[in-house]
Amino acid sequence: MILEMKVPSPGESITEVEIAEWLVQDGDYVEKDQAIAEVDSDKATLELPAEASGIITLKAEEGDAVEVGQVICLIDTSASAPKGSSSEAPSTSEGADEDGDANAKKDLAKAKKETTPKAENPAKETYASGVTSPAARKVLAEKGMDAKAVTGTGKDGRITKDDAVKAVPSMGTPSGGNRSSHNSKMSMLRRKVAERLVEAKNTTAMLTTFNEVDMTPVFELRKEYKETFKAKHGVGLGFMSFFTLAVVRALKMYPEVNSMIDGKEMLTYDFVDVSIAVSGPKGLMVPVIRNAENLSFRGVEAEVKRLALRARDGKITVDEMTGGTFTISNGGVFGSMLSTPIINPPQSGILGMHNIVERPVAIDGHVEIRPIMYVALSYDHRIIDGKVSVGFLVAIKEALENPTELLMDNDIKRALEL
Repeated sequence: MILEMKVPSPGESITEVEIAEWLVQDGDYVEKDQAIAEVDSDKATLELPAEASGIITLKAEEGDAVEVGQVICLIDTSASAPKGSSSEAPSTSEGADEDGDANAKKDLAKAKKETTPKAENPAKETYASGVTSPAARKVLAEKGMDAKAVTGTGKDGRITKDDAVKAVPSMGTPSGGNRSSHNSKMSMLRRKVAERLVEAKNTTAMLTTFNEVDMTPVFELRKEYKETFKAKHGVGLGFMSFFTLAVVRALKMYPEVNSMIDGKEMLTYDFVDVSIAVSGPKGLMVPVIRNAENLSFRGVEAEVKRLALRARDGKITVDEMTGGTFTISNGGVFGSMLSTPIINPPQSGILGMHNIVERPVAIDGHVEIRPIMYVALSYDHRIIDGKVSVGFLVAIKEALENPTELLMDNDIKRALEL
């Protein structure tokens, strides 16, 4: 029986995918549920499992755009599984002819000898080659040039004044190094990301405001409780929970930032779905922490870990990356000091975290070394005024610099569920 495998629907509104990579070859025997291909949609890269066991016949090439429901391969379910692995290369028998091996080695040595380039005869030189006249020496000194870089046209190869005058200093002329280039097709996911970034720049009145945060209080809390927290909950006490809960608090204070434009109206959400930008094997992915306003420190850390692992393993689903009312992007993990993050449409705001660096700061009239992070808020100025954006970022700063009071209600152990 010949089974036609069709492209399944990866999610709502997706009508086309791209064959990113075939994980099997035409004519291979595949097992049921074995991953046979990776397909790119405009939102994620997904694995395609075999629907049955049998011999596979491919009907699409890598890079082809195929519609949902289109047949991409056939599986002959009547074929029996091979007894041995077809990928095994034939091995030389123990009774191989030693003379044949010797002849093969001789042929190989001969081939290497024939392909070895012969050294070219060096140009004929004389005792006077490269010798500069006094006038030529002066000109070359003024130009900062070495006489070895000039070819003399005088008698017996001498460098004349005219040679020195005409000599041009090297401006980075290619010297035989590798200067090759190559083209590679962008994945459907990467192309969609590019389109959305351009869309965000062209269709929003994007502006960015900055501030700095003294991370000392967060450092002290993590230092004191991270081991106990991990031992009890099985996840680390990272920075993401502090930032996420600080964002939840700030969005409650400034609901305009938790809004988006819907035609001629402003749609404001009563819940907080935080999109977190994470780096996956296929590029940037933005899974969503749903109803972050209902989560504790433990809940946020557990959800961040779950989503990051699914993104890393390529198991993240379209539904897990759809929606979101606000985005947090942490460029600091890659060493970024400062950036202007781009809004994730149709959202109206994105918070950029950066690396933490010890910097000298003025504290009560004297200088101290503190761990400082620069933070950035990019926002859509069409619905978020400057006063609101600055107030929102200040609220983030206040919460991170006084987390015990503003994020933990002065009860650390209860907030961390210890």
